Amino acid sequence: MNFSPKIETGSGPKSPLWRRLLAQRHLQTMALLGVVWMIIFNYIPMYGLIISFKDYNIVKSIAEAPWVGLTHFREFLDDEDLVNVIKNTLGISLIKLLIGFPLPIIFALFLNEIRSLRYKKAIQTISYLPHFLSWVVLGGILATWLADVGIVNNILLSLHLIDQPITYLAEPSYFWTIIISSDIWKELGWSAIIYLAAISGVSPEMYEAATIDGAGRFQKMWFVTLPAIKSTISILFILAVSGVLNSNFDQILVLRNSLNDSASNVIDYYIYYTGIVSNRFSYSAAVTLIKAVIALILLLIANQVSKKINDTSLF
Repeated sequence: MNFSPKIETGSGPKSPLWRRLLAQRHLQTMALLGVVWMIIFNYIPMYGLIISFKDYNIVKSIAEAPWVGLTHFREFLDDEDLVNVIKNTLGISLIKLLIGFPLPIIFALFLNEIRSLRYKKAIQTISYLPHFLSWVVLGGILATWLADVGIVNNILLSLHLIDQPITYLAEPSYFWTIIISSDIWKELGWSAIIYLAAISGVSPEMYEAATIDGAGRFQKMWFVTLPAIKSTISILFILAVSGVLNSNFDQILVLRNSLNDSASNVIDYYIYYTGIVSNRFSYSAAVTLIKAVIALILLLIANQVSKKINDTSLF
């Protein structure tokens, strides 16, 4: 008698694929809704990118707009504000990447070392809270704190660190510091969640072996925890590099003003101003397309570098 298992092939209702889909019908339905959402709001609107090559006017439809080729792209490259926009965008984003990317990793490593569950939860809760405040609310709080009669000036004056109040948001020299530090403060705890989840998956036997070998806490973090979450760090770094041209538009829009324009005019605000405020829809679409292409190139480069160095990549 032959007891070998029967292998089913084909795409009929009794095939393994159909049985798996049927068993996972609830999860597949939720995933399908996400796919439909992406198609409607991410892929279908991509048709509108053709206005980058047209002289679009809201009075006429996209199809009726005349073709102008690469005119808008050349205008952007010849714009006198281009250098300042690129400088502000890359300056803020690269500093955020250099400082803001490793901080959540360090925070997660030290948070994982806290043995008291009560203190650990308290620190997590406090660090998560700013993430749930919108930049509209948080921007108003920061504007109040940084005003000439705000708490920051009062503290510095009482400590005799300054002689007269400073209106920080009116000074371009302070803008990058405010933007970068407030963004890190807001997202530090939330960004550490995924690293904490990765750390929780590290086998306790590895720590026990390190303890037997005489490793201390810092040695365990360096030689056990960090290598174990290396793939997670690599994936998030690839995504962070691809988004280096994103400058957190909500934050910039709330905290910028005409006095700090020289330091706050980033590419996202430039696209908003030229497209929505100045009604230059085709021009802003062209700038958006350039930004998207550069982001794709950065993603591919970072992915390839990560694949060669860490053997970890998105695809």
